[in-house]
Amino acid sequence: MFFAKSPEVIPLTYDDIIFQTRHRAYGAFTLRQQYRPTLSRALGLGVGLFLGTLAAPTLYARFWPHEAMNSTNSMTEVTLTKLVEPPTELPIPLPPVEQAPAVNTVRNLPPVVMPEVDVVEDNLPPTVDQFKDATSGSQTAEGTGDIDVIAAPEATAATAIEKAVEADSKTELPFTAVEQQPEYPGGMDALRTFLGKNLNYPRSAASAGVSGRVYVSFVVNTDGSLTDLHVLKGIGFGCDEEAVRVMQKMPHWRPGKQSGRSVRVKFNLPISFTLE
Repeated sequence: MFFAKSPEVIPLTYDDIIFQTRHRAYGAFTLRQQYRPTLSRALGLGVGLFLGTLAAPTLYARFWPHEAMNSTNSMTEVTLTKLVEPPTELPIPLPPVEQAPAVNTVRNLPPVVMPEVDVVEDNLPPTVDQFKDATSGSQTAEGTGDIDVIAAPEATAATAIEKAVEADSKTELPFTAVEQQPEYPGGMDALRTFLGKNLNYPRSAASAGVSGRVYVSFVVNTDGSLTDLHVLKGIGFGCDEEAVRVMQKMPHWRPGKQSGRSVRVKFNLPISFTLE
Protein backbone atom coordinates (compact mmCIF):
# COMPACT_ATOMS: atom_id res chain seq x y z
CA MET A 1 0.00 0.00 0.00
CA PHE A 2 1.18 3.41 -0.79
CA PHE A 3 0.35 6.38 1.39
CA ALA A 4 0.35 9.84 -0.04
CA LYS A 5 2.45 12.36 1.88
CA SER A 6 0.40 15.33 3.14
CA PRO A 7 1.73 18.69 2.17
CA GLU A 8 3.50 20.70 4.90
CA VAL A 9 1.18 23.25 6.53
CA ILE A 10 2.77 26.68 6.95
CA PRO A 11 1.16 28.66 9.81
CA LEU A 12 -0.31 31.98 8.79
CA THR A 13 0.60 35.14 10.66
CA TYR A 14 -1.65 38.07 11.47
CA ASP A 15 -0.06 40.03 8.66
CA ASP A 16 -0.73 37.19 6.18
CA ILE A 17 -4.37 37.17 7.12
CA ILE A 18 -4.69 40.96 6.71
CA PHE A 19 -2.89 41.04 3.36
CA GLN A 20 -4.44 37.82 2.03
CA THR A 21 -6.51 39.72 -0.52
CA ARG A 22 -4.32 42.82 -0.80
CA HIS A 23 -1.34 43.86 -2.82
CA ARG A 24 1.79 43.01 -0.81
CA ALA A 25 4.34 44.59 -3.10
CA TYR A 26 3.10 48.09 -2.30
CA GLY A 27 5.27 48.37 0.83
CA ALA A 28 2.82 48.24 3.76
CA PHE A 29 3.29 44.49 4.18
CA THR A 30 7.08 44.87 4.44
CA LEU A 31 6.73 47.73 6.95
CA ARG A 32 4.44 45.65 9.18
CA GLN A 33 6.85 42.73 9.09
CA GLN A 34 9.79 44.97 10.07
CA TYR A 35 7.86 46.97 12.75
CA ARG A 36 8.51 44.75 15.75
CA PRO A 37 12.27 44.22 15.11
CA THR A 38 12.70 47.94 14.48
CA LEU A 39 10.77 48.82 17.68
CA SER A 40 12.90 46.41 19.71
CA ARG A 41 16.15 47.87 18.36
CA ALA A 42 14.97 51.46 19.01
CA LEU A 43 13.89 50.61 22.56
CA GLY A 44 17.21 48.91 23.29
CA LEU A 45 19.15 51.83 21.82
CA GLY A 46 17.18 54.35 23.91
CA VAL A 47 17.68 52.39 27.13
CA GLY A 48 21.38 52.05 26.38
CA LEU A 49 21.80 55.80 25.76
CA PHE A 50 19.92 56.62 28.97
CA LEU A 51 22.04 54.28 31.07
CA GLY A 52 25.20 55.52 29.40
CA THR A 53 24.31 59.13 30.19
CA LEU A 54 23.75 58.25 33.85
CA ALA A 55 26.98 56.27 34.09
CA ALA A 56 29.17 58.76 32.17
CA PRO A 57 30.18 60.93 35.22
CA THR A 58 30.98 57.82 37.28
CA LEU A 59 33.06 56.27 34.49
CA TYR A 60 34.85 59.57 33.85
CA ALA A 61 35.74 59.96 37.53
CA ARG A 62 36.90 56.32 37.65
CA PHE A 63 39.25 56.45 34.65
CA TRP A 64 40.38 60.09 34.97
CA PRO A 65 40.15 60.93 38.70
CA HIS A 66 42.84 63.67 38.74
CA GLU A 67 41.24 65.72 35.96
CA ALA A 68 37.78 65.34 37.53
CA MET A 69 39.08 66.59 40.89
CA ASN A 70 40.78 69.59 39.31
CA SER A 71 37.62 70.48 37.40
CA THR A 72 35.43 70.32 40.52
CA ASN A 73 37.84 72.17 42.83
CA SER A 74 38.77 74.94 40.43
CA MET A 75 38.44 78.39 41.92
CA THR A 76 38.22 81.76 40.26
CA GLU A 77 40.48 84.46 41.56
CA VAL A 78 38.58 87.60 42.50
CA THR A 79 40.32 90.91 43.05
CA LEU A 80 38.76 93.12 45.73
CA THR A 81 39.11 96.84 45.47
CA LYS A 82 38.98 99.05 48.53
CA LEU A 83 36.18 101.56 48.50
CA VAL A 84 37.10 105.17 48.78
CA GLU A 85 36.08 106.43 52.19
CA PRO A 86 34.18 109.73 52.20
CA PRO A 87 36.01 112.66 53.73
CA THR A 88 35.28 113.07 57.41
CA GLU A 89 33.58 116.33 58.29
CA LEU A 90 34.71 118.18 61.35
CA PRO A 91 32.01 118.56 63.99
CA ILE A 92 30.36 121.95 64.13
CA PRO A 93 31.31 123.63 67.40
CA LEU A 94 28.30 124.44 69.52
CA PRO A 95 27.99 127.77 71.25
CA PRO A 96 28.71 127.68 74.97
CA VAL A 97 25.66 126.97 77.08
CA GLU A 98 24.79 129.91 79.24
CA GLN A 99 23.99 129.01 82.79
CA ALA A 100 20.48 129.91 83.76
CA PRO A 101 20.28 132.62 86.37
CA ALA A 102 19.44 131.43 89.84
CA VAL A 103 17.43 133.10 92.56
CA ASN A 104 18.08 133.28 96.27
CA THR A 105 16.56 130.34 98.12
CA VAL A 106 15.77 129.93 101.81
CA ARG A 107 15.54 126.51 103.43
CA ASN A 108 11.91 125.81 104.17
CA LEU A 109 11.27 122.16 105.10
CA PRO A 110 7.94 120.69 106.18
CA PRO A 111 7.35 121.14 109.91
CA VAL A 112 8.23 118.13 112.08
CA VAL A 113 7.18 117.77 115.72
CA MET A 114 10.33 117.33 117.83
CA PRO A 115 11.14 117.38 121.55
CA GLU A 116 12.12 120.74 123.01
CA VAL A 117 15.62 119.44 123.80
CA ASP A 118 16.37 118.72 120.10
CA VAL A 119 15.14 122.08 118.79
CA VAL A 120 17.98 124.12 117.24
CA GLU A 121 17.99 127.34 115.30
CA ASP A 122 18.61 125.58 111.97
CA ASN A 123 15.30 123.73 112.27
CA LEU A 124 13.24 126.86 112.89
CA PRO A 125 10.99 127.99 109.99
CA PRO A 126 12.12 131.06 108.04
CA THR A 127 10.67 134.47 108.78
CA VAL A 128 8.65 136.69 106.45
CA ASP A 129 11.59 139.09 106.03
CA GLN A 130 13.75 136.27 104.62
CA PHE A 131 11.26 135.70 101.79
CA LYS A 132 11.39 139.31 100.52
CA ASP A 133 14.27 138.62 98.12
CA ALA A 134 14.22 134.81 98.04
CA THR A 135 12.01 131.82 97.38
CA SER A 136 11.33 128.63 99.32
CA GLY A 137 13.69 125.70 98.73
CA SER A 138 15.27 122.64 100.30
CA GLN A 139 18.56 124.45 101.03
CA THR A 140 19.58 128.05 101.73
CA ALA A 141 21.64 129.34 98.77
CA GLU A 142 22.56 132.65 97.16
CA GLY A 143 21.51 133.32 93.61
CA THR A 144 23.33 135.11 90.79
CA GLY A 145 21.26 138.23 91.27
CA ASP A 146 20.45 138.46 87.53
CA ILE A 147 16.69 137.95 87.90
CA ASP A 148 14.05 139.25 90.19
CA VAL A 149 11.77 137.16 92.35
CA ILE A 150 8.37 136.81 90.73
CA ALA A 151 5.72 137.75 93.25
CA ALA A 152 2.20 136.40 93.15
CA PRO A 153 -0.38 138.85 91.77
CA GLU A 154 -2.66 140.48 94.24
CA ALA A 155 -6.18 139.12 94.43
CA THR A 156 -8.76 141.37 92.83
CA ALA A 157 -12.51 141.27 92.93
CA ALA A 158 -14.16 139.28 90.14
CA THR A 159 -15.87 141.30 87.45
CA ALA A 160 -19.45 140.78 86.28
CA ILE A 161 -18.31 138.87 83.16
CA GLU A 162 -16.10 136.54 85.24
CA LYS A 163 -19.01 135.87 87.60
CA ALA A 164 -21.26 135.01 84.64
CA VAL A 165 -18.66 132.65 83.16
CA GLU A 166 -18.19 131.01 86.57
CA ALA A 167 -21.94 130.55 86.95
CA ASP A 168 -22.22 128.98 83.49
CA SER A 169 -19.36 126.57 84.21
CA LYS A 170 -21.11 125.37 87.35
CA THR A 171 -24.26 124.45 85.41
CA GLU A 172 -24.56 120.69 85.30
CA LEU A 173 -25.15 118.87 82.06
CA PRO A 174 -28.60 117.27 81.85
CA PHE A 175 -28.96 113.55 82.57
CA THR A 176 -30.56 111.19 80.07
CA ALA A 177 -31.36 108.41 82.54
CA VAL A 178 -31.93 108.88 86.28
CA GLU A 179 -33.29 106.86 89.15
CA GLN A 180 -36.55 108.85 89.25
CA GLN A 181 -37.71 110.28 85.91
CA PRO A 182 -39.42 113.69 85.64
CA GLU A 183 -43.21 113.55 85.67
CA TYR A 184 -46.06 115.85 84.70
CA PRO A 185 -48.22 116.83 87.71
CA GLY A 186 -50.92 114.21 87.90
CA GLY A 187 -49.20 111.65 85.68
CA MET A 188 -49.68 110.69 82.04
CA ASP A 189 -53.48 110.90 82.19
CA ALA A 190 -53.29 114.54 83.28
CA LEU A 191 -50.76 115.21 80.49
CA ARG A 192 -53.11 113.75 77.86
CA THR A 193 -55.97 115.87 79.23
CA PHE A 194 -53.82 119.01 79.03
CA LEU A 195 -52.77 118.31 75.45
CA GLY A 196 -56.35 117.52 74.42
CA LYS A 197 -57.62 120.86 75.78
CA ASN A 198 -54.80 123.14 74.57
CA LEU A 199 -53.63 121.52 71.32
CA ASN A 200 -55.17 123.06 68.16
CA TYR A 201 -55.00 121.28 64.81
CA PRO A 202 -53.41 123.66 62.23
CA ARG A 203 -55.71 124.53 59.29
CA SER A 204 -53.00 123.91 56.72
CA ALA A 205 -52.40 120.41 58.09
CA ALA A 206 -56.12 119.66 58.24
CA SER A 207 -56.72 120.83 54.65
CA ALA A 208 -53.73 118.79 53.41
CA GLY A 209 -54.82 115.74 55.39
CA VAL A 210 -51.49 115.56 57.27
CA SER A 211 -51.35 113.53 60.48
CA GLY A 212 -48.59 111.94 62.56
CA ARG A 213 -46.37 112.51 65.57
CA VAL A 214 -44.12 115.44 66.45
CA TYR A 215 -41.21 114.50 68.73
CA VAL A 216 -40.26 117.39 71.05
CA SER A 217 -37.08 117.41 73.15
CA PHE A 218 -36.72 119.55 76.29
CA VAL A 219 -34.87 119.72 79.61
CA VAL A 220 -36.66 119.55 82.94
CA ASN A 221 -34.73 121.76 85.36
CA THR A 222 -34.34 121.17 89.10
CA ASP A 223 -37.27 123.53 89.75
CA GLY A 224 -39.51 121.74 87.23
CA SER A 225 -39.36 124.39 84.50
CA LEU A 226 -38.95 123.35 80.85
CA THR A 227 -36.07 124.75 78.79
CA ASP A 228 -34.17 123.98 75.57
CA LEU A 229 -37.38 123.19 73.66
CA HIS A 230 -36.79 122.03 70.10
CA VAL A 231 -38.34 119.60 67.61
CA LEU A 232 -36.44 116.37 67.01
CA LYS A 233 -38.73 115.08 64.25
CA GLY A 234 -41.71 116.94 62.83
CA ILE A 235 -44.37 116.58 60.16
CA GLY A 236 -44.60 120.22 59.06
CA PHE A 237 -47.73 122.23 58.01
CA GLY A 238 -47.68 124.14 61.32
CA CYS A 239 -47.82 121.06 63.55
CA ASP A 240 -44.22 121.52 64.80
CA GLU A 241 -44.85 125.13 65.87
CA GLU A 242 -48.12 124.18 67.56
CA ALA A 243 -46.38 121.43 69.58
CA VAL A 244 -43.71 123.88 70.80
CA ARG A 245 -46.39 126.45 71.71
CA VAL A 246 -48.29 123.95 73.86
CA MET A 247 -45.05 122.81 75.58
CA GLN A 248 -44.20 126.43 76.46
CA LYS A 249 -47.67 126.82 77.99
CA MET A 250 -47.24 123.68 80.12
CA PRO A 251 -46.94 124.03 83.95
CA HIS A 252 -43.82 123.00 85.87
CA TRP A 253 -43.08 119.29 86.05
CA ARG A 254 -41.89 117.27 88.99
CA PRO A 255 -38.07 117.24 88.57
CA GLY A 256 -36.08 114.05 88.20
CA LYS A 257 -33.92 112.81 91.03
CA GLN A 258 -30.56 111.08 91.20
CA SER A 259 -29.10 109.86 94.53
CA GLY A 260 -31.90 111.66 96.40
CA ARG A 261 -31.34 115.15 94.89
CA SER A 262 -33.06 116.98 92.05
CA VAL A 263 -31.10 117.10 88.79
CA ARG A 264 -31.61 118.39 85.26
CA VAL A 265 -32.98 115.68 82.95
CA LYS A 266 -33.34 115.66 79.17
CA PHE A 267 -36.77 114.36 78.11
CA ASN A 268 -38.35 113.47 74.75
CA LEU A 269 -42.13 113.62 74.31
CA PRO A 270 -44.17 112.52 71.23
CA ILE A 271 -47.27 114.63 70.49
CA SER A 272 -49.83 113.05 68.13
CA PHE A 273 -51.89 114.94 65.52
CA THR A 274 -54.81 112.78 64.37
CA LEU A 275 -57.62 113.72 62.03
CA GLU A 276 -61.05 112.59 63.20
